[in-house]
Amino acid sequence: MRVRAQMSMLFHLDKCIGCHTCSVACKNLWTDRKGAEYMWWNNVETRPGTGYPFGWEDQEHYEGGWKRDDQGRLSLKIHGQAKGLARLFFNPALPQMDDYYEPFTFRYADLINSPGGAQQPTARPISMVTGDDMEIEAGPNWDDDLGGSGIYARNDPSLIDLDPEVRAQMEEIERVVFNYLPRICNHCLNPACVAACPSGAIYKRSEDGVVLVHEDKCRAWRMCVSACPYKKVYYNWSTGKSEKCILCFPRMETGQAPACAHSCVGRIRYMGVLLYDADRIEDIASVPDDELIATQLDALLDPNDPAVVAAAREAGIGDDWIESARQSPAWKFVKEWGLALPLHAEYRTVAMMYYIPPLSPIMSTIENNLAKLDINGTGRDFELFDEVDKARLPVKYLANLFSVGDEDRIRTVLRKMLAVRLFKRRQSVEGSIDEATLAVLKAAGTTPEEVEAIYRLTTLPTMEERFVLPPYHREMAIDELVDPLRHKGEVGVGYMQPPKRGA
Repeated sequence: MRVRAQMSMLFHLDKCIGCHTCSVACKNLWTDRKGAEYMWWNNVETRPGTGYPFGWEDQEHYEGGWKRDDQGRLSLKIHGQAKGLARLFFNPALPQMDDYYEPFTFRYADLINSPGGAQQPTARPISMVTGDDMEIEAGPNWDDDLGGSGIYARNDPSLIDLDPEVRAQMEEIERVVFNYLPRICNHCLNPACVAACPSGAIYKRSEDGVVLVHEDKCRAWRMCVSACPYKKVYYNWSTGKSEKCILCFPRMETGQAPACAHSCVGRIRYMGVLLYDADRIEDIASVPDDELIATQLDALLDPNDPAVVAAAREAGIGDDWIESARQSPAWKFVKEWGLALPLHAEYRTVAMMYYIPPLSPIMSTIENNLAKLDINGTGRDFELFDEVDKARLPVKYLANLFSVGDEDRIRTVLRKMLAVRLFKRRQSVEGSIDEATLAVLKAAGTTPEEVEAIYRLTTLPTMEERFVLPPYHREMAIDELVDPLRHKGEVGVGYMQPPKRGA
């Protein structure tokens, strides 16, 4: 067992309101410069939809991620060694500008310099790449809230194998059948971008698992752009270097949460340490599709296990990081409560950002059918929870996104979320919990104590509970010298404000 630490972010999709505050915060901090205009290290997609860049999930076209042969051996989809050499100067799987959008601004001088006339002057859109006049035809959230549904939503690759009747229902715009999907780099354990880079410019930091680009080594081959199945590596056309999400590691090293997480209006983002067994990475990525989720979750190590703690210390992981792993909200949601899943595990990159699937508002149906539950445990305990299949977002669609098509795993998550809602609703409205409600919890595989813990971290978390960031020792040591009283007695501290100005 070779223990490693990974900083992991979790997205509670039931709380995302699609405000794009996270995207704007990231854009203003990291990609507001020449050559990075079209880069959105964080973006929020409306689902169903084709996402950004358009159709990024279509790996038959983009050839991202890994593939497994009949013997269980892995190879990059984009190329092997021989094919990679042949394609060194020609990469047909590379996204083009039209797959993103041509960055634009407006010629605001037109508002001032236009000659007098009967019509109000307008600022014409111009390309930020060429400076020429242009017609705006796309953007990073062009199909936001199904704005481009007729073109984009119906071409969502995750809709392909849905029942035609279900697809027809989802295509009825009046049903408002959509949800939001925020995306950043997944900082994978088996990153295809790292494996595909001919110059070795991309690497994974050993201390926290952040995947970074060494731009001095980057030679603009752009194989990383094609190999990343999530299309979260971008090419800066001005500098000739690849760039990507850095998980705001300069902020984390001073105890601050990443900009996208800190600015989140819906408080959907959580962050913490996950410990994993690095010796199992190849095994995780090499199993058949139906075993990918279970194998990946099994490789996450319990920070309360004495054997894991001993192995972590032997690997050089400090006690403060181990303590942070114990307090990590990512650990609780992913492993303790089993509510969070990775996005498209079938790409075999072992993504380390996790999502809690959205639960459609079907509580009234559940309440009306509560009597169906056999509270004596002699019949179908899950009969009540058959209602999850009536959700506006089909279970099959969510399974295509988060569980490699395993609908039962999605149903298990949704049932537990339903049980939490029902329990707290009965508690707050009626003031008491009856036998039928307790039976609902039992049927969902949870307890009142676990429900209270889930509710607490979902709805009432403090900043320290949402972002449990371990001390990055050198920077934190300097911070403690500046303001020692604030850190007195704290081990594995969570979110910390930077030193006060003038302290």
